[in-house]
Amino acid sequence: MLQTPSGGAGHGTAATDSGLMSIGTVLNALRDEFPEVTISKIRFLESEGLIEPQRTPSGYRKFSADDVERLGHVLRMQRDHYLPLKVIREHLDAMERGEALPLPTVGRQRDGEGVAEITEGPTAARIGRDELMAAAEIGEQELQEWESYGLITPLPDGAYDAEAATVASLIAELGRFGIEPRHLRVMKAAADREAGLVDQVVAPLKRHRNPQTRAHAEARTKELAGLTVRLHAALVQTALGVRLP
Repeated sequence: MLQTPSGGAGHGTAATDSGLMSIGTVLNALRDEFPEVTISKIRFLESEGLIEPQRTPSGYRKFSADDVERLGHVLRMQRDHYLPLKVIREHLDAMERGEALPLPTVGRQRDGEGVAEITEGPTAARIGRDELMAAAEIGEQELQEWESYGLITPLPDGAYDAEAATVASLIAELGRFGIEPRHLRVMKAAADREAGLVDQVVAPLKRHRNPQTRAHAEARTKELAGLTVRLHAALVQTALGVRLP
């Protein structure tokens, strides 16, 4: 049995009588340890075969405590070990079979020393077109429309940044309230301006001759991005006079 994620992820109080949880309950259970996790992220991990929640006759996902444990392990291995999903899947499957395997090392090491080579590493944060549509539960026509408005942009090789799955899922959810892609261009423009502001701050670090300073630019970019997202959310809530949970 896999260890339960810290923060009590497998013990959501909103579980149903059958012991199964909705995706919203799972999200709340995981957020203490993984504050950046989203519903679209969970859907994406499902589309990648990392978890297999049950489905109700109406198609709603229902997660068991074991599903939540597995999700916690996936998110932790991504965060702490920078592992690609294929490696995570193989490792967890081995654990389920009772095999004790050391975690492979991928990504940054202390003092910049030795980075292990795993071929899937460079593509860990990329997904294909079909994977994107599956993760967001959309069709080709919808994706083409969103691309035409610049809301989602493929990489030069036709793949997508994994974050595109989050964007696509959010666009789809807003669409259920009657907010069309053309209405979202103003949000895209604001995001581009915010990104430009962050880039101005970190640009000197990126151009620095010291490799360690250049590496620090990535961490500073993430920190500033998190702050701008929080500020943007707070400003929207203030303008609307609401407070989100």
